[in-house]
Amino acid sequence: MRPPRALWVPFALGRPLGSADDPEFQKNVMRAAFDMLETVSEPTIRDYWIEAPSEAAAEDWVCPVSFAPIKDGTHTARLVAEVARLAPWSSETRATRGGRTLFGASGVAADDIETVAKALGTLADDGDMTAAPDLGVTWKFSMPFLVRHLADDMRTFYHEAIAAQPGPGAPNHEALTTWIFGADGQAGTALGDALLAIAEHLSADKRLVSLLVRGWMIPEGYFRGGNAFPTAEEFEADQGGSTSLSEWFSADAPER
Repeated sequence: MRPPRALWVPFALGRPLGSADDPEFQKNVMRAAFDMLETVSEPTIRDYWIEAPSEAAAEDWVCPVSFAPIKDGTHTARLVAEVARLAPWSSETRATRGGRTLFGASGVAADDIETVAKALGTLADDGDMTAAPDLGVTWKFSMPFLVRHLADDMRTFYHEAIAAQPGPGAPNHEALTTWIFGADGQAGTALGDALLAIAEHLSADKRLVSLLVRGWMIPEGYFRGGNAFPTAEEFEADQGGSTSLSEWFSADAPER
């Protein structure tokens, strides 16, 4: 058996290869990792000392797109209006990438952002964490796991849109998260508001699996000022009747 090897990188969480849209830098990180397959003969964690190229920090970066308030204050209406404003920018980024995108993990087509916006908006407005939104889509996941993948699709879309924005530098992970969720009195986006509303619905659902999805969906520090993963008390109070976490991830487990 080959020894385990890992490359420890100094980049922001969620960016294991460094800055977005810097393919040469990302290739160098991968080359360093693959080099360990040939040069390391015992279990090793190797540090990668090269910092990612400069990115705009949260205090330096401001999204150049402004979102006008709309009269219909539902999460669904706000999200649909917001993604419509960002759609041309996302399309521009995809065009520069030859049409490649990571959007669509939830089961929608690559160009169907409005359906994802309606799905998340419906969940935020209605609060039902047991039934998938009925929008004519064959979702790839059951509830509440679908929530996580809908959120991931939306983040992919927003990151694509921001990548095409004019400005002095790409925002770092913290800047993007602050823009989406808001901080220090700064208003967030309709997406951030909808995700936080869904996080509260997942909390009210009380099943351990719902609480885990909440933790995967909301970044550290943005759920009630702390961590979104289940607390020890929430683990003990699990109302789902599960005997172990593994049953939730078993292909044979009943849909919950």
